Amino acid sequence: MERFRAVLLGLPRRSKRMIQVLADIVLVWLALWMAFVVRLGIDELINPFTQHLWLFLSAPVVAIPLFIRFGMYRAVMRYFGNDALIAIIKAVSLSSLILGVVVYWYSNHQNVVPRSIIFNYWWLSLIMIGGLRLAMRQYFLGDWFAAAQHVPFANRDDGLPKVAIYGAGAAGNQLVAALRMGRIMRPVAFIDDDSSIASRVISGLQVYKPKHIQEMIEATGAQEILLAIPSSTRGRRREILGLLESYPLHVRTVPGFMDLASGRVKVDDIQEVDIADLLGRDAVPAQEELLEHCIKDQVVLVTGAGGSIGSELCRQILALRPTVLLMFEHSEFNLYSILSELEQRIARESLSVKLLPILGSVRNQSKLLELMTTWRVDTVYHAAAYKHVPMVEHNIAEGVLNNVIGTLNTAQAALQAGVANFVLISTDKAVRPTNVMGSTKRLAELTLQALSKEPAPVMFGDRSNISRVNKTRFTMVRFGNVLGSSGSVIPLFHKQIKSGGPLTVTHPKITRYFMTIPEAAQLVIQAGSMGQGGDVFVLDMGEPVKIFELAEKMIHLSGLSVRSDKNINGDIAIEFTGLRPGEKLYEELLIGDNVAATQHPMIMTANEDHLAWDVLKERLTELLGAVEQNDYSLVRQLLRNTVHGYAPDGEIVDWIHLQRRLEP
Repeated sequence: MERFRAVLLGLPRRSKRMIQVLADIVLVWLALWMAFVVRLGIDELINPFTQHLWLFLSAPVVAIPLFIRFGMYRAVMRYFGNDALIAIIKAVSLSSLILGVVVYWYSNHQNVVPRSIIFNYWWLSLIMIGGLRLAMRQYFLGDWFAAAQHVPFANRDDGLPKVAIYGAGAAGNQLVAALRMGRIMRPVAFIDDDSSIASRVISGLQVYKPKHIQEMIEATGAQEILLAIPSSTRGRRREILGLLESYPLHVRTVPGFMDLASGRVKVDDIQEVDIADLLGRDAVPAQEELLEHCIKDQVVLVTGAGGSIGSELCRQILALRPTVLLMFEHSEFNLYSILSELEQRIARESLSVKLLPILGSVRNQSKLLELMTTWRVDTVYHAAAYKHVPMVEHNIAEGVLNNVIGTLNTAQAALQAGVANFVLISTDKAVRPTNVMGSTKRLAELTLQALSKEPAPVMFGDRSNISRVNKTRFTMVRFGNVLGSSGSVIPLFHKQIKSGGPLTVTHPKITRYFMTIPEAAQLVIQAGSMGQGGDVFVLDMGEPVKIFELAEKMIHLSGLSVRSDKNINGDIAIEFTGLRPGEKLYEELLIGDNVAATQHPMIMTANEDHLAWDVLKERLTELLGAVEQNDYSLVRQLLRNTVHGYAPDGEIVDWIHLQRRLEP
């Protein structure tokens, strides 16, 4: 049977169509003959070659052209669905109607054809022609009993993982069909909140209520649950995940509604549960006028365009139709990756945006100035920065040069080029920092705050001592961790679970704010449109999340248990490694309490202290000199004197010069 099926599948398309046509001719004749049998009985069997020969010749002549016209020979048997069934009903009905007209015109008193023959022919044709195609679909799928779980003696174990589908709607049924065709998993049950379909059978699968999940597991042996609820809110998904967490099932999901609608993914693209669903917070709809204000029909520059936030900014900026999008990045691979992705999107959506990938460093001010002047940049989103706390903690010089001097260079180039809008991507670690990364980001904020207050600032490092008229509106947007970014704890946990653990958490009480990358980028764009100059905007990150509890949830939703003193036979342990250099237990978003609402419900503005530009210039000169002299004790002292609340955790150490300090 397997070999015969392979031979049929391997035939040329023309041969397959010819076989279908011949089969339909035989079925039309058989249906017409059976119509006489049903009407006249077995005792009066007719011979089609001697009685009503004209009728048996007319039937396929009428039917086959209509079958061709309705596309019955274009349908692929393995993907035979409702549309093809409707086409069969239309074609068979119309052919029966025309055959009835033929019977009316050509029958005579000596060779009368009973009128009920046409009705019998119609329903018999539907059963035979449609039934054969349904049977062949199951044959080519290689699974005769896929939808026969309640048929006695039909159940059998084919070795495939058994999965239950949460959601018996359109997405759930599409997923069942896709899984049966792919033969990678075996769907065994539906779970749905709708009580009206509880205990019903849909697509051959019984529907269970959520409270009967344990009963479902025992009855079907399900090993996984696939969430097929793409249009549900994050709040609802969080409730469902909380319910499923207590069962020994690996929970995965189909993509979200917007991903399905955009065509980026298909229903059967199964993925791990989105951690954003665990947070359970629904994104606030964007305000179109704020999104477009600094982007539409303008020239936009994104620094750090290949990073987590920078690349997402590029994606969203592209959708807002700038005339030119300049992507500035020092990593060749990251720049190539985002360029390739956006070029494909431009071709797919026929966008008129001009993309320009620029390799370079924000420490090269002359290149930045030339770029902004040549292309007459209107808006800059400055996302380039070193953000990994332990890494920057021991690479102090690079942290200062990239995060502080790089921001200063980009801001001064924007000011000299007459850029209208400048938006800095900041971090919650800039608030009362305990590490070099946070203090350098706060110093970058102070730099923009100081520049924004000067109508004609004298440029830092400008020996000509010439003032430039300030036409640039500087704003800063501060937020916490983003899910899935480079260095994020979520990908690390996924990797550790896959390798069998343990999951490493720095401290049992450590908490962090989280937001999805698309939501953060969208809010950054909107916040950047609202500033008057020198504004520090803070995004509403929701409630802080305990990392230990997040690790537990991820283990449970992988269908595993946590190994602990109370459960020594658990699957995966959670180990505490201790706080890393410069790491805080709790992050903050505000230095003080002076915060005000804005026109967007998830964006606040903070009124915080800042330094005058003349004072800050002197501090920056001293800081740069200390870095050049490798005097990191002085670097720490200057950061403490400049950044309010900076309290370094432990001794400041630069790896390059560590050996020199250890020598006797």
